[in-house]
Amino acid sequence: METPDGDFLDFDWGPDPERAAPVVAIFHGLEGSSRRRYVLSVARALLARGVRPVAMNFRGCSGEPNRMARFYHSGETGDLTFALELVRRRHPGRPVGAVGFSLGGNALLKLLGERPDGGRGLVQAAASISIPFDLARGSAQLESTLMGHLYARYFLRSLRAKVRAKASLLSEVIDVERALAAPTLREFDDAATAPLHGFRDAAHYYVECSSARFLGGIGVPTVILHSLDDPFLPADAVPVDEIRTNPHLVPAFTERGGHVGFLAGTPWRPTLWAEEEAARFLSWELMRRTTDAAPAS
Repeated sequence: METPDGDFLDFDWGPDPERAAPVVAIFHGLEGSSRRRYVLSVARALLARGVRPVAMNFRGCSGEPNRMARFYHSGETGDLTFALELVRRRHPGRPVGAVGFSLGGNALLKLLGERPDGGRGLVQAAASISIPFDLARGSAQLESTLMGHLYARYFLRSLRAKVRAKASLLSEVIDVERALAAPTLREFDDAATAPLHGFRDAAHYYVECSSARFLGGIGVPTVILHSLDDPFLPADAVPVDEIRTNPHLVPAFTERGGHVGFLAGTPWRPTLWAEEEAARFLSWELMRRTTDAAPAS
């Protein structure tokens, strides 16, 4: 789909169970795509409950470089708004929901909370999984733990490849060599993410885009699935009080689960608890709105 600024976004649409089925938009995490296992898992779980899934690929994440001298980031709400408005135009009158993982979940919570209507004009329900509520604390956590270093190395490898592929275009906006040499995600954000998207530096980007400061403004039923052992965020940075004081938010905290992990079942028949729970919550909230809106027979 062509975006208003001359770029494009790629969407993958799941089957439509029936004409009046609710629709849920799925937003992946950092350097993910619609092909990631967690996206496919939640799409299958939604479809099994009679909900049509549609997954948006953030710019540059669908396998084809985007056109503009920009990528995406944790506070990117313009493209999420574009996606949800697209879903609503294609399926007028149907209940619409959204689920976001990690970076995509942070952006989703920020979008809902920053809107004057609390998100009610875009979705009837939402779910978020493994959210880096405080981007500065999360960045520091990734730099200070072994698991964090492993994640960061993986992400940096992918991000550097994208910078190299668009070096001639990006060099008009950022110091490409500095971005390629960044040893941490914070330094990459300082060299590339921030200047590409209108922030002064990484610190400014983290303050403006951390979803914790937007939680009070969310006005639609939203389940927040998060593990306290998530390597992307220290447990004391989870905004428990802010979540529990907003009646629209449903906290689902676990002691263990890692980052977009939440394995359940047995070693022989493992299940992905968070994806199933998100689909269950969304289908319940959206299906009852479908029933409420149906004309009396």
